[in-house]
Amino acid sequence: MANFYTDIPELKYHLNNPMMERICQLKERDYRDKDEFDYAPQDYADAMDSYDKILEITGEITGETIAPNAEGVDEEGPHCGNGRVEYASGTKQNLDAMVKAGLNGMTMPRRFGGLNFPITPYTMCAEIVAAADAGFGNIWSLQDCIETLYEFGNEDQHSRFIPRICAGETMSMDLTEPDAGSDLQSVMLKATFDEANNCWRLNGVKRFITNGDANLHLVLARSEEGTKDGRGLSMFIYDKNEGGVDVRRIENKLGIHGSPTCELVYKNAKAELCGDRKLGLIKYVMALMNGARLGIAAQSVGLSQAAYNEGLAYAKERKQFGKAIIDFPAVYDMLSIMKAKLDAGRALLYQTSRYVDIYKALDDIARERKLTPEERQEQKVYAKLADSFTPLSKGMNSEYANQNAYDSIQIHGGSGFMKDYPCERLYRDARIMNIYEGTSQLQVVAAINAVTKGTFLEQIKTYEAADYAPEMCAVKSKLTDLRVRFEEMVARVETLEKERSGYKDFHARRLVETAGHIIITYLLARQAGESAEYIDSARIYCKLAESKVAEAYNYLMHSDVEDVDLFKKVGQEETIG
Repeated sequence: MANFYTDIPELKYHLNNPMMERICQLKERDYRDKDEFDYAPQDYADAMDSYDKILEITGEITGETIAPNAEGVDEEGPHCGNGRVEYASGTKQNLDAMVKAGLNGMTMPRRFGGLNFPITPYTMCAEIVAAADAGFGNIWSLQDCIETLYEFGNEDQHSRFIPRICAGETMSMDLTEPDAGSDLQSVMLKATFDEANNCWRLNGVKRFITNGDANLHLVLARSEEGTKDGRGLSMFIYDKNEGGVDVRRIENKLGIHGSPTCELVYKNAKAELCGDRKLGLIKYVMALMNGARLGIAAQSVGLSQAAYNEGLAYAKERKQFGKAIIDFPAVYDMLSIMKAKLDAGRALLYQTSRYVDIYKALDDIARERKLTPEERQEQKVYAKLADSFTPLSKGMNSEYANQNAYDSIQIHGGSGFMKDYPCERLYRDARIMNIYEGTSQLQVVAAINAVTKGTFLEQIKTYEAADYAPEMCAVKSKLTDLRVRFEEMVARVETLEKERSGYKDFHARRLVETAGHIIITYLLARQAGESAEYIDSARIYCKLAESKVAEAYNYLMHSDVEDVDLFKKVGQEETIG
């Protein structure tokens, strides 16, 4: 029987990264829980062994239950009746298996029933689950909701809600509305304080809510009467047990059919404030979205792995003109690039998750005691890196998931267009990944500051100064040339932005992706020195990076300020129909 962890040795490689020792030390507070909880690790080796065992259990459940159920869940989907959602039968089985294994709320402290896992091994679990059924990943992973409640809720809320999640209940984040998609400042769901009952009441409609009939909801609502921007929004906790919210309908979606995307009607629903008033969007949702974006990056890598697996297996089995199609250059070229993108995306994902782990752990420690000057500096460094790398990871991995799913179908030919093969489902499931939790265009907006403020360049130069295996000398030389080109691109944009406001935004995607290609290639080059398994992917991805950077460089360096107005003219075109 397939095990989605042990069958993918790359996961264990990333788990055993040297940074994990510092992460474990911070997360475990120097292993202080060992005297109170019998399942708490005694030391670093014990912690790593625990992560490995839980990942193996997750991989086993994924292989034995989630993967076999995936096609049935896709076909059946959830049902809506009497204002409630009923999951597909396979989804119920999946949830039951995960709950019985104690895999819910695994990042939460042990005192609430969690496993106190760092973000990195938890993200690996999310990747594993997504490789079998991306839609189920949305339900089980909680979209970072529990981490947000833990970070910004009070101790009373922690004690009432977190144990329920660890015991198997689900969560949703209720952000978007019919007239407020990416523009969350426009949220109008009304929150009114009920003095007689000492609670808040929520009224309005939410749309596109993933797992919208969950047990607990984090709700963005307008608490300040008369406001129209983000400063009037607060975050609330809604408990389904209190009633007052009905599911109007489940959206009829292209993919991720197992994950119910709901339209919700709030009718005087009882809720309680999470954190402070007016900080719902400005602080809490931003933190929530960053965590969710890392989750989508993991989901994307999992699906990329599945798409590659399907393409490789079919190419080896399918014979045309007397030989397996994998022997044709057009096919092995495609598969090699798919593998390189998969390895590249995974390298970026786990580099990002490790950055997140360190700064989040230090944030948590800061709520217990004052950080030392050295810890404050460490927190500052890793917070900046996490904020920069998270949109980059989500953006590039979600695009690669779509590309790998597309190429998997192409390898299958006409068969890939049929529902007889999983690649058709993977293609439909992938399409949402570069849309939800912020489109790829919005990830560029989030990441461009890391270009203009020099964060990406600083990190590239750090990578450049390191030593690499002899096999990577040619790759490193090419990366130095690409870094020089990147600096030229940034300088040109900064100069012409002074002539025409908007020039930087026009080229933002090219700048962010160029930085991403260079960073990823360095990560793969470093991995190649530690494991020969990555040498081919590093070389192949370097060739891809060269071509992509050359295209962006040639376009940008021949672009003038007049291009902004030239391309903007499309807005003057008359619509048809």
